[in-house]
Amino acid sequence: MADQSLMSMPASELAERIRGRSVSPVEAVDAALTRIDELNPRYNAYLTVCHDEARAGAKAAEQAIANGDELGPLHGVPVSVKDLLYTKGIRSTGGSLVYQDFTPDMDAPLVARLRDAGAIILGKTNTPEFGIIPTTENRLGEPCRNPWNHERTTGGSSGGAAASAALGLGSLHIGSDGGGSIRIPSSLCGVFGIKPTLGRVPPYTKEWGGYGGWPTLSQAGPITRSVDDAALLLDVIAGPEPGDPFAIPAAPGSFRPRPTERLGLKIAWSPDLGWAAVDPEVRSVCEEAARSFQDLGCQVEEAEPGVAGDAFLAAFGPIAAGGDAAIHEDLLESHESDLTDYTQRFLRAGLQVSAARYVRAEQLRTAIWQAFDEFLSRYDLLLTPTLATAAFPIGEPPAAIDGVASRGNAWTPFTMACNLTGQPAASVPCGWTSEGLPVGLHVISRAFRETLIFEAARAFEEAHPWADRWPADAEPSN
Repeated sequence: MADQSLMSMPASELAERIRGRSVSPVEAVDAALTRIDELNPRYNAYLTVCHDEARAGAKAAEQAIANGDELGPLHGVPVSVKDLLYTKGIRSTGGSLVYQDFTPDMDAPLVARLRDAGAIILGKTNTPEFGIIPTTENRLGEPCRNPWNHERTTGGSSGGAAASAALGLGSLHIGSDGGGSIRIPSSLCGVFGIKPTLGRVPPYTKEWGGYGGWPTLSQAGPITRSVDDAALLLDVIAGPEPGDPFAIPAAPGSFRPRPTERLGLKIAWSPDLGWAAVDPEVRSVCEEAARSFQDLGCQVEEAEPGVAGDAFLAAFGPIAAGGDAAIHEDLLESHESDLTDYTQRFLRAGLQVSAARYVRAEQLRTAIWQAFDEFLSRYDLLLTPTLATAAFPIGEPPAAIDGVASRGNAWTPFTMACNLTGQPAASVPCGWTSEGLPVGLHVISRAFRETLIFEAARAFEEAHPWADRWPADAEPSN
Protein backbone atom coordinates (compact mmCIF):
# COMPACT_ATOMS: atom_id res chain seq x y z
CA MET A 1 0.00 0.00 0.00
CA ALA A 2 1.32 3.46 -0.91
CA ASP A 3 2.78 5.53 1.92
CA GLN A 4 0.49 8.58 1.74
CA SER A 5 2.51 10.34 4.44
CA LEU A 6 4.96 11.21 1.67
CA MET A 7 2.42 13.80 0.54
CA SER A 8 2.68 15.58 3.88
CA MET A 9 6.43 15.90 3.43
CA PRO A 10 7.80 19.22 2.14
CA ALA A 11 8.70 18.92 -1.53
CA SER A 12 12.25 20.05 -0.82
CA GLU A 13 12.68 17.17 1.65
CA LEU A 14 11.06 14.70 -0.72
CA ALA A 15 13.42 15.77 -3.52
CA GLU A 16 16.42 15.27 -1.20
CA ARG A 17 15.21 11.83 -0.14
CA ILE A 18 14.69 10.80 -3.74
CA ARG A 19 18.20 11.94 -4.62
CA GLY A 20 19.51 10.10 -1.55
CA ARG A 21 17.60 6.94 -2.58
CA SER A 22 15.66 6.61 0.68
CA VAL A 23 12.45 7.26 -1.28
CA SER A 24 11.92 6.25 -4.88
CA PRO A 25 10.05 8.29 -7.49
CA VAL A 26 7.71 5.33 -7.92
CA GLU A 27 6.80 5.44 -4.21
CA ALA A 28 6.20 9.19 -4.34
CA VAL A 29 4.01 9.04 -7.44
CA ASP A 30 2.06 6.03 -6.15
CA ALA A 31 1.37 7.91 -2.91
CA ALA A 32 0.05 10.91 -4.84
CA LEU A 33 -2.09 8.86 -7.22
CA THR A 34 -3.54 6.83 -4.34
CA ARG A 35 -4.66 10.01 -2.62
CA ILE A 36 -6.06 11.42 -5.85
CA ASP A 37 -8.05 8.25 -6.51
CA GLU A 38 -9.38 8.33 -2.94
CA LEU A 39 -10.23 12.03 -2.59
CA ASN A 40 -10.66 13.54 -6.05
CA PRO A 41 -14.12 12.00 -6.68
CA ARG A 42 -15.33 13.96 -3.64
CA TYR A 43 -13.55 17.27 -4.29
CA ASN A 44 -13.11 17.39 -8.09
CA ALA A 45 -9.72 19.05 -7.83
CA TYR A 46 -8.38 17.34 -10.97
CA LEU A 47 -10.00 17.38 -14.40
CA THR A 48 -7.50 14.88 -15.81
CA VAL A 49 -5.35 12.34 -13.95
CA CYS A 50 -2.42 10.78 -15.84
CA HIS A 51 -2.06 7.43 -14.12
CA ASP A 52 -0.15 5.64 -16.87
CA GLU A 53 2.00 8.60 -17.92
CA ALA A 54 2.91 9.49 -14.32
CA ARG A 55 3.84 5.93 -13.41
CA ALA A 56 5.92 5.57 -16.58
CA GLY A 57 7.67 8.84 -15.77
CA ALA A 58 8.35 7.66 -12.22
CA LYS A 59 9.93 4.43 -13.46
CA ALA A 60 12.10 6.38 -15.88
CA ALA A 61 13.12 8.74 -13.06
CA GLU A 62 14.04 5.74 -10.90
CA GLN A 63 16.15 4.28 -13.70
CA ALA A 64 17.93 7.61 -14.17
CA ILE A 65 18.98 7.48 -10.52
CA ALA A 66 20.21 3.93 -10.93
CA ASN A 67 22.18 4.99 -14.02
CA GLY A 68 23.86 7.82 -12.15
CA ASP A 69 22.40 10.44 -14.50
CA GLU A 70 22.48 14.12 -13.66
CA LEU A 71 19.29 14.93 -11.75
CA GLY A 72 17.21 18.08 -11.81
CA PRO A 73 16.06 19.88 -8.64
CA LEU A 74 12.57 18.31 -8.82
CA HIS A 75 13.64 14.88 -9.95
CA GLY A 76 10.83 12.41 -9.26
CA VAL A 77 8.65 14.96 -7.43
CA PRO A 78 4.92 14.70 -8.32
CA VAL A 79 3.35 17.99 -9.46
CA SER A 80 0.06 19.22 -10.90
CA VAL A 81 -0.56 21.83 -13.61
CA LYS A 82 -3.62 24.04 -13.89
CA ASP A 83 -5.67 23.17 -16.95
CA LEU A 84 -5.10 26.55 -18.59
CA LEU A 85 -1.59 25.51 -19.64
CA TYR A 86 -0.87 23.10 -22.48
CA THR A 87 0.78 19.81 -21.57
CA LYS A 88 2.13 17.76 -24.46
CA GLY A 89 0.30 14.45 -24.75
CA ILE A 90 -2.04 15.28 -21.84
CA ARG A 91 -5.60 16.54 -22.30
CA SER A 92 -5.73 20.32 -21.88
CA THR A 93 -9.29 21.64 -21.74
CA GLY A 94 -9.07 25.22 -20.49
CA GLY A 95 -12.08 24.25 -18.37
CA SER A 96 -14.23 24.31 -21.51
CA LEU A 97 -16.51 21.85 -23.26
CA VAL A 98 -15.17 23.26 -26.51
CA TYR A 99 -11.77 21.72 -25.81
CA GLN A 100 -12.80 18.72 -23.72
CA ASP A 101 -11.04 16.33 -26.14
CA PHE A 102 -8.05 18.50 -27.02
CA THR A 103 -4.58 17.02 -26.48
CA PRO A 104 -1.82 19.45 -27.51
CA ASP A 105 1.42 18.49 -29.20
CA MET A 106 3.40 21.09 -27.25
CA ASP A 107 4.16 22.12 -23.69
CA ALA A 108 3.75 25.64 -22.40
CA PRO A 109 7.30 26.89 -21.66
CA LEU A 110 6.67 26.69 -17.93
CA VAL A 111 5.62 23.05 -18.25
CA ALA A 112 8.75 22.28 -20.25
CA ARG A 113 10.80 23.73 -17.40
CA LEU A 114 9.04 21.43 -14.92
CA ARG A 115 9.84 18.41 -17.06
CA ASP A 116 13.47 19.53 -17.51
CA ALA A 117 13.77 19.79 -13.72
CA GLY A 118 12.66 16.15 -13.41
CA ALA A 119 9.14 16.72 -12.09
CA ILE A 120 6.46 14.10 -12.75
CA ILE A 121 3.15 15.57 -13.96
CA LEU A 122 0.21 13.91 -12.22
CA GLY A 123 -2.53 15.65 -14.19
CA LYS A 124 -4.45 18.86 -14.81
CA THR A 125 -6.27 20.72 -12.06
CA ASN A 126 -9.74 22.23 -12.23
CA THR A 127 -10.43 25.75 -13.49
CA PRO A 128 -13.48 27.73 -14.59
CA GLU A 129 -13.77 28.14 -18.34
CA PHE A 130 -10.68 30.03 -19.55
CA GLY A 131 -10.08 31.15 -15.96
CA ILE A 132 -12.66 33.90 -16.33
CA ILE A 133 -14.37 33.87 -12.91
CA PRO A 134 -12.98 33.75 -9.33
CA THR A 135 -14.68 30.46 -8.41
CA THR A 136 -14.19 27.03 -9.95
CA GLU A 137 -17.27 25.84 -11.81
CA ASN A 138 -17.52 24.82 -15.45
CA ARG A 139 -19.57 22.54 -17.70
CA LEU A 140 -17.10 19.63 -17.59
CA GLY A 141 -18.42 18.27 -14.31
CA GLU A 142 -19.17 19.05 -10.68
CA PRO A 143 -17.75 22.20 -9.06
CA CYS A 144 -14.45 22.03 -7.25
CA ARG A 145 -15.19 21.73 -3.53
CA ASN A 146 -13.42 23.23 -0.55
CA PRO A 147 -11.37 20.76 1.51
CA TRP A 148 -12.48 22.38 4.78
CA ASN A 149 -16.20 22.30 3.98
CA HIS A 150 -17.49 20.24 1.08
CA GLU A 151 -20.38 22.62 0.42
CA ARG A 152 -18.18 25.72 0.19
CA THR A 153 -16.30 27.19 -2.76
CA THR A 154 -12.57 26.85 -3.30
CA GLY A 155 -12.51 30.20 -5.04
CA GLY A 156 -10.73 30.39 -8.35
CA SER A 157 -9.67 30.36 -10.91
CA SER A 158 -6.91 28.06 -9.59
CA GLY A 159 -9.38 26.28 -7.32
CA GLY A 160 -8.24 22.81 -8.30
CA ALA A 161 -4.59 23.61 -7.58
CA ALA A 162 -5.36 25.10 -4.16
CA ALA A 163 -7.67 22.22 -3.18
CA SER A 164 -4.98 19.76 -4.31
CA ALA A 165 -2.38 21.49 -2.13
CA ALA A 166 -4.71 21.46 0.88
CA LEU A 167 -5.55 17.78 0.37
CA GLY A 168 -2.01 16.60 -0.41
CA LEU A 169 -2.86 15.52 -3.96
CA GLY A 170 0.71 15.99 -5.11
CA SER A 171 3.72 17.86 -3.74
CA LEU A 172 3.73 21.04 -5.83
CA HIS A 173 1.04 22.83 -7.83
CA ILE A 174 1.04 25.36 -10.65
CA GLY A 175 -1.73 27.95 -10.66
CA SER A 176 -2.21 31.15 -12.60
CA ASP A 177 -3.36 34.61 -11.59
CA GLY A 178 -4.99 37.27 -13.77
CA GLY A 179 -7.00 39.07 -11.09
CA GLY A 180 -6.20 37.09 -7.96
CA SER A 181 -6.61 33.52 -9.23
CA ILE A 182 -3.68 32.11 -7.25
CA ARG A 183 -4.27 34.15 -4.11
CA ILE A 184 -8.08 33.82 -3.92
CA PRO A 185 -8.23 30.00 -3.70
CA SER A 186 -5.06 29.87 -1.60
CA SER A 187 -6.80 32.05 0.98
CA LEU A 188 -10.03 30.03 0.93
CA CYS A 189 -8.23 26.66 1.05
CA GLY A 190 -5.62 27.53 3.68
CA VAL A 191 -2.44 27.20 1.61
CA PHE A 192 0.34 29.49 0.37
CA GLY A 193 0.21 31.00 -3.10
CA ILE A 194 2.21 33.73 -4.80
CA LYS A 195 1.70 35.73 -7.97
CA PRO A 196 5.17 36.71 -9.20
CA THR A 197 6.11 40.02 -10.78
CA LEU A 198 4.76 40.43 -14.31
CA GLY A 199 7.31 38.88 -16.67
CA ARG A 200 8.99 36.75 -13.99
CA VAL A 201 7.73 33.48 -15.53
CA PRO A 202 6.88 32.62 -19.16
CA PRO A 203 3.43 33.45 -20.54
CA TYR A 204 0.67 30.96 -21.33
CA THR A 205 -1.36 32.75 -24.00
CA LYS A 206 -2.38 30.86 -27.12
CA GLU A 207 0.90 31.67 -28.85
CA TRP A 208 2.79 30.23 -25.90
CA GLY A 209 0.72 27.12 -25.26
CA GLY A 210 -2.25 28.02 -23.13
CA TYR A 211 -5.61 29.68 -22.67
CA GLY A 212 -4.42 32.90 -21.00
CA GLY A 213 -6.13 35.91 -22.57
CA TRP A 214 -4.67 38.67 -20.38
CA PRO A 215 -0.92 38.85 -21.18
CA THR A 216 -0.35 42.12 -19.29
CA LEU A 217 -2.28 40.98 -16.21
CA SER A 218 -1.65 37.25 -15.78
CA GLN A 219 1.22 35.27 -14.33
CA ALA A 220 1.50 31.60 -13.52
CA GLY A 221 2.94 30.73 -10.13
CA PRO A 222 3.21 28.30 -7.21
CA ILE A 223 0.53 27.06 -4.84
CA THR A 224 1.96 24.92 -2.04
CA ARG A 225 1.61 23.86 1.58
CA SER A 226 4.73 25.78 2.64
CA VAL A 227 6.61 28.95 1.78
CA ASP A 228 9.90 27.17 1.07
CA ASP A 229 8.23 24.80 -1.39
CA ALA A 230 6.78 27.75 -3.31
CA ALA A 231 10.21 29.35 -3.53
CA LEU A 232 11.71 26.05 -4.70
CA LEU A 233 9.09 25.84 -7.45
CA LEU A 234 9.59 29.46 -8.50
CA ASP A 235 13.33 28.80 -8.78
CA VAL A 236 12.50 26.22 -11.45
CA ILE A 237 9.88 28.10 -13.46
CA ALA A 238 11.24 31.67 -13.28
CA GLY A 239 13.39 33.31 -15.91
CA PRO A 240 12.94 35.08 -19.25
CA GLU A 241 11.66 33.17 -22.26
CA PRO A 242 13.14 34.26 -25.62
CA GLY A 243 10.57 36.28 -27.56
CA ASP A 244 8.43 37.20 -24.55
CA PRO A 245 7.90 40.99 -24.80
CA PHE A 246 7.15 41.29 -21.08
CA ALA A 247 10.05 39.20 -19.79
CA ILE A 248 12.24 40.63 -17.04
CA PRO A 249 15.86 39.63 -16.32
CA ALA A 250 16.47 36.51 -14.29
CA ALA A 251 16.74 36.94 -10.53
CA PRO A 252 20.36 37.00 -9.30
CA GLY A 253 19.93 34.02 -6.99
CA SER A 254 17.50 31.59 -5.42
CA PHE A 255 14.12 32.74 -4.14
CA ARG A 256 14.34 30.36 -1.19
CA PRO A 257 14.22 32.43 2.01
CA ARG A 258 17.12 32.61 4.41
CA PRO A 259 16.45 31.93 8.10
CA THR A 260 16.16 35.15 10.07
CA GLU A 261 15.35 35.94 13.67
CA ARG A 262 14.28 39.55 13.11
CA LEU A 263 12.93 40.98 9.87
CA GLY A 264 13.29 44.66 10.74
CA LEU A 265 10.82 45.80 8.06
CA LYS A 266 8.60 48.83 7.83
CA ILE A 267 5.12 47.49 7.11
CA ALA A 268 1.85 49.17 6.19
CA TRP A 269 -1.33 47.43 7.29
CA SER A 270 -4.69 48.28 5.76
CA PRO A 271 -7.84 46.36 6.69
CA ASP A 272 -9.86 47.77 3.78
CA LEU A 273 -7.66 50.02 1.54
CA GLY A 274 -9.86 52.81 2.81
CA TRP A 275 -13.05 51.72 1.06
CA ALA A 276 -13.74 47.96 0.98
CA ALA A 277 -16.38 46.20 3.09
CA VAL A 278 -14.75 43.30 4.98
CA ASP A 279 -16.31 40.61 7.15
CA PRO A 280 -15.53 41.60 10.78
CA GLU A 281 -14.16 38.18 11.71
CA VAL A 282 -11.86 38.09 8.67
CA ARG A 283 -10.71 41.61 9.44
CA SER A 284 -9.96 40.69 13.06
CA VAL A 285 -7.98 37.56 12.14
CA CYS A 286 -5.93 39.47 9.56
CA GLU A 287 -5.27 42.45 11.83
CA GLU A 288 -3.98 40.19 14.57
CA ALA A 289 -1.70 38.50 12.04
CA ALA A 290 -0.46 41.83 10.67
CA ARG A 291 0.24 43.21 14.14
CA SER A 292 2.15 40.02 15.03
CA PHE A 293 4.91 41.15 12.65
CA GLN A 294 5.90 43.52 15.44
CA ASP A 295 7.06 40.43 17.34
CA LEU A 296 9.35 39.73 14.36
CA GLY A 297 11.09 43.08 14.72
CA CYS A 298 8.93 45.04 12.26
CA GLN A 299 7.36 48.45 12.50
CA VAL A 300 3.65 48.14 11.62
CA GLU A 301 1.39 51.12 11.01
CA GLU A 302 -2.02 51.51 9.41
CA ALA A 303 -1.89 53.22 6.00
CA GLU A 304 -3.14 52.77 2.43
CA PRO A 305 -2.13 53.98 -1.05
CA GLY A 306 -5.22 56.17 -1.46
CA VAL A 307 -6.66 54.64 -4.64
CA ALA A 308 -10.48 54.53 -4.83
CA GLY A 309 -12.07 51.11 -5.27
CA ASP A 310 -13.95 51.98 -8.45
CA ALA A 311 -10.63 52.84 -10.13
CA PHE A 312 -9.53 49.21 -10.02
CA LEU A 313 -12.65 47.96 -11.80
CA ALA A 314 -12.60 50.82 -14.31
CA ALA A 315 -9.07 49.85 -15.31
CA PHE A 316 -9.32 46.08 -15.00
CA GLY A 317 -12.65 45.41 -16.73
CA PRO A 318 -11.87 46.70 -20.24
CA ILE A 319 -8.38 45.20 -20.28
CA ALA A 320 -9.55 41.75 -19.14
CA ALA A 321 -12.77 41.53 -21.14
CA GLY A 322 -11.16 43.01 -24.24
CA GLY A 323 -8.29 40.56 -23.95
CA ASP A 324 -10.51 37.49 -23.77
CA ALA A 325 -12.75 38.74 -26.59
CA ALA A 326 -9.69 39.13 -28.80
CA ILE A 327 -8.72 35.50 -28.16
CA HIS A 328 -12.09 33.72 -28.06
CA GLU A 329 -14.66 35.84 -29.94
CA ASP A 330 -14.96 33.27 -32.76
CA LEU A 331 -16.37 30.78 -30.24
CA LEU A 332 -19.53 32.87 -29.88
CA GLU A 333 -20.42 31.86 -33.43
CA SER A 334 -18.88 28.42 -33.72
CA HIS A 335 -19.50 26.97 -30.20
CA GLU A 336 -21.95 29.26 -28.42
CA SER A 337 -24.02 26.38 -27.03
CA ASP A 338 -20.91 24.81 -25.48
CA LEU A 339 -19.84 27.94 -23.61
CA THR A 340 -20.85 28.74 -20.05
CA ASP A 341 -23.20 31.65 -19.53
CA TYR A 342 -20.47 33.60 -17.77
CA THR A 343 -18.09 33.17 -20.70
CA GLN A 344 -20.71 34.32 -23.17
CA ARG A 345 -21.44 37.43 -21.10
CA PHE A 346 -17.78 38.24 -20.66
CA LEU A 347 -16.90 37.86 -24.33
CA ARG A 348 -19.84 40.00 -25.41
CA ALA A 349 -18.83 42.66 -22.91
CA GLY A 350 -15.32 42.56 -24.31
CA LEU A 351 -16.57 43.09 -27.85
CA GLN A 352 -18.18 46.33 -26.68
CA VAL A 353 -14.87 47.78 -25.43
CA SER A 354 -13.85 50.59 -27.77
CA ALA A 355 -10.24 51.43 -28.53
CA ALA A 356 -10.65 54.73 -26.68
CA ARG A 357 -12.06 52.99 -23.58
CA TYR A 358 -9.22 50.47 -23.64
CA VAL A 359 -6.61 53.24 -23.82
CA ARG A 360 -8.30 55.14 -20.98
CA ALA A 361 -8.18 51.95 -18.91
CA GLU A 362 -4.46 51.68 -19.56
CA GLN A 363 -3.99 55.33 -18.58
CA LEU A 364 -5.85 54.71 -15.32
CA ARG A 365 -3.78 51.61 -14.78
CA THR A 366 -0.63 53.75 -15.03
CA ALA A 367 -1.99 56.13 -12.40
CA ILE A 368 -2.72 53.17 -10.09
CA TRP A 369 0.79 51.82 -10.67
CA GLN A 370 2.31 55.20 -9.81
CA ALA A 371 0.24 55.49 -6.63
CA PHE A 372 1.22 52.01 -5.39
CA ASP A 373 4.87 52.47 -6.33
CA GLU A 374 5.10 55.80 -4.51
CA PHE A 375 3.36 54.32 -1.47
CA LEU A 376 5.67 51.31 -1.36
CA SER A 377 8.72 53.52 -1.72
CA ARG A 378 7.94 54.39 1.93
CA TYR A 379 7.21 50.83 3.13
CA ASP A 380 8.79 47.43 2.60
CA LEU A 381 5.43 45.63 2.52
CA LEU A 382 1.73 46.33 2.38
CA LEU A 383 -0.53 43.87 4.23
CA THR A 384 -4.30 43.53 3.71
CA PRO A 385 -6.78 40.68 4.02
CA THR A 386 -6.50 38.56 0.88
CA LEU A 387 -10.30 38.51 0.62
CA ALA A 388 -13.26 40.20 2.27
CA THR A 389 -14.83 36.87 3.34
CA ALA A 390 -14.04 33.26 4.10
CA ALA A 391 -15.38 30.51 1.84
CA PHE A 392 -19.10 30.79 1.08
CA PRO A 393 -21.53 28.13 -0.23
CA ILE A 394 -20.90 27.14 -3.85
CA GLY A 395 -22.85 29.39 -6.19
CA GLU A 396 -23.95 31.73 -3.38
CA PRO A 397 -21.59 34.69 -3.06
CA PRO A 398 -22.47 36.96 -0.14
CA ALA A 399 -25.37 39.36 -0.74
CA ALA A 400 -23.90 41.68 1.86
CA ILE A 401 -20.55 42.06 3.63
CA ASP A 402 -20.48 43.74 7.04
CA GLY A 403 -23.95 45.14 6.37
CA VAL A 404 -23.03 46.59 2.98
CA ALA A 405 -24.84 45.26 -0.10
CA SER A 406 -22.44 43.21 -2.22
CA ARG A 407 -22.54 43.13 -6.01
CA GLY A 408 -20.55 40.97 -8.39
CA ASN A 409 -17.15 40.04 -7.01
CA ALA A 410 -17.16 42.53 -4.14
CA TRP A 411 -15.74 39.74 -1.95
CA THR A 412 -12.43 40.03 -3.91
CA PRO A 413 -11.61 43.73 -3.46
CA PHE A 414 -7.87 43.48 -2.87
CA THR A 415 -6.30 41.13 -5.40
CA MET A 416 -6.70 42.75 -8.83
CA ALA A 417 -4.64 45.80 -7.82
CA CYS A 418 -1.42 43.80 -8.06
CA ASN A 419 -2.34 42.44 -11.49
CA LEU A 420 -2.81 45.99 -12.73
CA THR A 421 0.52 47.09 -11.26
CA GLY A 422 2.45 43.88 -12.00
CA GLN A 423 3.70 43.70 -8.41
CA PRO A 424 4.31 40.38 -6.68
CA ALA A 425 1.79 39.43 -4.01
CA ALA A 426 1.11 36.35 -1.91
CA SER A 427 -1.63 34.91 0.27
CA VAL A 428 -0.33 33.53 3.55
CA PRO A 429 -2.55 31.35 5.79
CA CYS A 430 -3.02 33.40 8.95
CA GLY A 431 -5.91 31.96 10.95
CA TRP A 432 -9.38 30.48 11.09
CA THR A 433 -12.95 31.63 11.44
CA SER A 434 -15.28 30.34 14.14
CA GLU A 435 -16.65 27.94 11.51
CA GLY A 436 -13.20 26.42 10.97
CA LEU A 437 -12.59 28.09 7.60
CA PRO A 438 -9.14 29.39 6.67
CA VAL A 439 -8.27 33.07 6.28
CA GLY A 440 -5.43 34.48 4.20
CA LEU A 441 -3.22 37.53 4.73
CA HIS A 442 -2.27 39.43 1.55
CA VAL A 443 1.44 40.31 1.41
CA ILE A 444 2.45 42.85 -1.26
CA SER A 445 5.84 44.30 -2.21
CA ARG A 446 7.29 46.44 -4.99
CA ALA A 447 8.12 44.79 -8.32
CA PHE A 448 10.98 42.27 -8.40
CA ARG A 449 10.96 41.76 -4.61
CA GLU A 450 9.57 38.24 -4.38
CA THR A 451 12.45 37.26 -2.10
CA LEU A 452 11.31 39.82 0.47
CA ILE A 453 7.78 38.36 0.40
CA PHE A 454 9.19 34.87 0.87
CA GLU A 455 11.36 35.98 3.80
CA ALA A 456 8.47 37.72 5.55
CA ALA A 457 6.05 34.86 4.88
CA ARG A 458 8.60 32.29 6.06
CA ALA A 459 9.17 34.17 9.31
CA PHE A 460 5.41 34.34 9.88
CA GLU A 461 5.08 30.64 9.04
CA GLU A 462 7.71 29.74 11.63
CA ALA A 463 5.89 31.78 14.27
CA HIS A 464 2.40 30.63 13.24
CA PRO A 465 2.71 27.24 11.46
CA TRP A 466 -0.18 25.94 9.40
CA ALA A 467 1.06 22.97 7.35
CA ASP A 468 0.44 20.43 10.12
CA ARG A 469 -3.31 21.13 10.06
CA TRP A 470 -5.29 18.96 7.61
CA PRO A 471 -8.93 18.72 6.52
CA ALA A 472 -10.85 16.14 8.52
CA ASP A 473 -10.91 13.39 5.87
CA ALA A 474 -7.45 14.07 4.41
CA GLU A 475 -4.90 13.36 7.14
CA PRO A 476 -2.11 11.45 5.34
CA SER A 477 -1.27 8.03 6.78
CA ASN A 478 1.04 5.13 6.08
